[in-house]
Amino acid sequence: MCGIVGVLGNHEVAPILVEALKRLEYRGYDSAGLATVQAGRLDRRRAVGKLVNLSDLLVHDPLAGKSGIGHTRWATHGAPSVANAHPHRTGRVAVVHNGIIENFRSLRDSLAGRDWESETDTETVAQLCEDFMSQGMTPREAAAETLTHLEGAFAIAFLFEGEEDLIVAARKGPPLAIGHGEGEMYVGSDAIALSPMTNRITYLEEGDYAFVTRAGAEIYDAEGRRANRELREIPAKTAQIDKGGHRHFMAKEVFEQPVVLAECLTHYAPGDAVQIPEGHVDFTNTDRLILVACGTAHYACLVAKYWFEQLAGLPCDVDIASEFRYRAPPVSDQATALFVSQSGETADTLAALRYADGKAARTLSVVNVPESSIARDSDLALPIHAGVEVGVASTKAFVCQLGVLANLAILAARQRGHIDAAREADLLGQLRALPALINQALALEDQIKRHTGTLARAQTVLFLGRGAMYPLALEGALKLKEISYIHAEGYASGELKHGPIALVDKTVPVVVLAPRDELFDKTVSNMQEVMAREGKVWLVSDKAGADAASDGVWQTLVMPGGDPFFAPILYSIPAQLIAYHTAVHKGTDVDQPRNLAKSVTVE
Repeated sequence: MCGIVGVLGNHEVAPILVEALKRLEYRGYDSAGLATVQAGRLDRRRAVGKLVNLSDLLVHDPLAGKSGIGHTRWATHGAPSVANAHPHRTGRVAVVHNGIIENFRSLRDSLAGRDWESETDTETVAQLCEDFMSQGMTPREAAAETLTHLEGAFAIAFLFEGEEDLIVAARKGPPLAIGHGEGEMYVGSDAIALSPMTNRITYLEEGDYAFVTRAGAEIYDAEGRRANRELREIPAKTAQIDKGGHRHFMAKEVFEQPVVLAECLTHYAPGDAVQIPEGHVDFTNTDRLILVACGTAHYACLVAKYWFEQLAGLPCDVDIASEFRYRAPPVSDQATALFVSQSGETADTLAALRYADGKAARTLSVVNVPESSIARDSDLALPIHAGVEVGVASTKAFVCQLGVLANLAILAARQRGHIDAAREADLLGQLRALPALINQALALEDQIKRHTGTLARAQTVLFLGRGAMYPLALEGALKLKEISYIHAEGYASGELKHGPIALVDKTVPVVVLAPRDELFDKTVSNMQEVMAREGKVWLVSDKAGADAASDGVWQTLVMPGGDPFFAPILYSIPAQLIAYHTAVHKGTDVDQPRNLAKSVTVE
């Protein structure tokens, strides 16, 4: 979602802010802007579209000052326009904001008589703060008072006219970090934005607000009490953000998967038994596992449901996070609740975690950012070790989420007496073989690329799978629609005849994900139903499957062999490459697809 950056520096701040905002582009945005204070005077520049438009504007109309705030906006209230772009300014205060102010209409009504320039909820924050200042409050007092009137989720930074050594930062929901430099201080939505300037980071906690000056930060909690928050040194690899010679971040991240998956698997199973270095996990007395996530992480949970139930005999419920707490499900005090989020800041998943806290026996999280809100609020956070993922369409994070969940399923099976040490060692051996098999699958890229031109011309593409490959069919369809804008749907193969087959004709490509497993013959029967209606079948299978069922299909992609039990991890590679090269054929914005944000930090 929206990205925030602020700098109290010793050099001209506009170019520094623009570079920091570039590092937040992965979050998704449709406009951008800056505000600075120079010789006590507050000024700003804003532009619609990509950051290059803001950069061009600054060339023709420079913005001086060594103190400033910047913002990339992902539109919620009001269409993308200069008037709706941040920072919002009213007289002596400028504000940037990530989130939604739920009571902005009532606040706006209470400020009748003021001049309004935008349709946004954020302008209400600036207007309210200005109103308090007009009553005689200092900037610090006015900002603090403003925060007490806001309802909803927000990360906010205030900048004031006449105050060249003050940024007020606040967080309720979306993350916000404070960076510590040498005689300089910074504010940012995440450590990536601040990484060229500092690796010394303090994360604001829920309800915190801070008065930031070049001398440091005074942090207060939601009750207005001084708070001491930990200063952390962020590892260098957390801040690495480059394409590594690839055309897109997504391509780079797809090809990083063998390495990051190997690191993930080694972390949780350095030998022939699963070990949880972060803390103890006991599934022995768990009566039910509740898995909650959004988007691609939700599909990882659906795959894991097959693993936990088949390996460990552990009943599993899988919920979309945005529905979970509103469904108000009963949660057993013997249940384990597990929450999966790449960013660890997904608003719906965080809210679901807080709903389950105190009801379930324990809460676990699988995250890519160990310092995130979801990680901190869980009883135990399990990092996936994927490294920074910039592409909006998740790739390596998905594979590493599956790697962690597979290890947990094996651990649960052993603890519950469903497998012995020999079977555990065998399963872990199959997992450890996956990075090499993924390398072999990546070598099929040119073959995949040759056929995605046909998909790029399609109006609809279907993905089919059975068993644990059904969630992967959902994931393949999601990837394609996310970055190519082609309508795509994933179905359990057996559901084809219950409605979706009505869509099939000679113009509809159907990607069938079918390793040679115990369900293979049933999948082939469904595939034959497609071909009987002139559907264009792209069979993705291993050699045994291709030899048995490739007659009459449009294309066959022969995958490396491996244990079909963990095929969803391996077969995610062709699903990702199919989506990627189809999008490249169409010329879409692969890394920053329209209307999407990397980290959805508001409901």
